[in-house]
Amino acid sequence: MPNPDQIIVAPVMSARQLALFIRLPRVLYRGLAGYVPPLDMEQKDILHPKRSPFFTHGKAQYFLAWRGGKPIGRISAQIDFLALAQDNEPKTGFFGALDAVDMACVKPLLAAAEAWLRQFGIERIRGPWTLNSNGESGTMIAGQHEPPMIGIGWHPEGLGDAIEQAGFAKAMDLFSYKMEVGPEAEKANRVPKNLRERLGDVKIRGLRKDRVPEDAEILKTIYNDAWEGTWGNVPLTTIEVQTLLKALKPVLKPEQYVLVEFNGEPVAIALVVPNIFDISADLNGAPSPLGWVKLATRILKHDFHSARVILLGVKKKLSGTALSAIIPALLIDELMQRGHVLPYRTIELGWVLETNLGIRNLIERIVPTPYKTHRMYEKILGAVE
Repeated sequence: MPNPDQIIVAPVMSARQLALFIRLPRVLYRGLAGYVPPLDMEQKDILHPKRSPFFTHGKAQYFLAWRGGKPIGRISAQIDFLALAQDNEPKTGFFGALDAVDMACVKPLLAAAEAWLRQFGIERIRGPWTLNSNGESGTMIAGQHEPPMIGIGWHPEGLGDAIEQAGFAKAMDLFSYKMEVGPEAEKANRVPKNLRERLGDVKIRGLRKDRVPEDAEILKTIYNDAWEGTWGNVPLTTIEVQTLLKALKPVLKPEQYVLVEFNGEPVAIALVVPNIFDISADLNGAPSPLGWVKLATRILKHDFHSARVILLGVKKKLSGTALSAIIPALLIDELMQRGHVLPYRTIELGWVLETNLGIRNLIERIVPTPYKTHRMYEKILGAVE
């Protein structure tokens, strides 16, 4: 007779299993303090092979863990060919979408991801990324009881410990900071007018709604230039940026796109997105028909009170210049000033690498400590055990 306590990990093989995989976190974490489910629709855009732009340059296999006929955990294993093309050593693949409340299933889930990656010659596994460094990153190890934020994964306490117990080591911590927006914060962090004037021909503008594809390409170019060679970075593709802006179209306002031009050349960028949890937290991830009506009405009203900076970068050609040193402060100052036309009371600056002391020092002048921490892990893949 089969053992009802045995944990079985199996690959996702059908449309029904894929649908379960996508919605599983809200099933597992329902009722846990601090957890608010994201919209299934949003998660489908991230994970479904026919909808996610990741699959234009990568491949993945999803796994579910079962016990007694019930799903108790999930994980993805994925290879990003853009990452492999960067000639990183050792040859690195990823895991992601790791969710569980029964920590006994974490080790077998990771073992399944490792085995899948080994067959493609992968020598190191790193994660969690869903599905690469341009998506949800890290396991939450602090901040479970803070308000939820768009694109920021939530995990129960103990999941990180279970990953380490499966033979993984810490690779990097990612910090998120919550910045208050309002007249006092704006005044305290304003870049002096005379300093702005000394910078030369510097102009700041928002998104051109009649030229979105062109502005999307500018965003991609600056971001990829700024973060090339940074730990874990995978370049954004045109289709990823276009897909992002298309998804944001119902809520995107010109003021959420901050472009700095120097002598007529785009040199720095920041993109702010409203926090969908502000208007969806009470809809339980899968709204009823009435829930969809409520959501649409709230979107039309732009009824948000928080937002997140998801893309920020300064071109490398400015490195070492006075302009390079002041631009991040200029971007933050601009976001503060745009609080007059946007309804946000807080803006999150997130996923700051613990090793990025320049950005950390700038942010920590305003917000001394991070309010959420996510941890990345890695493991060298040896011979099959």
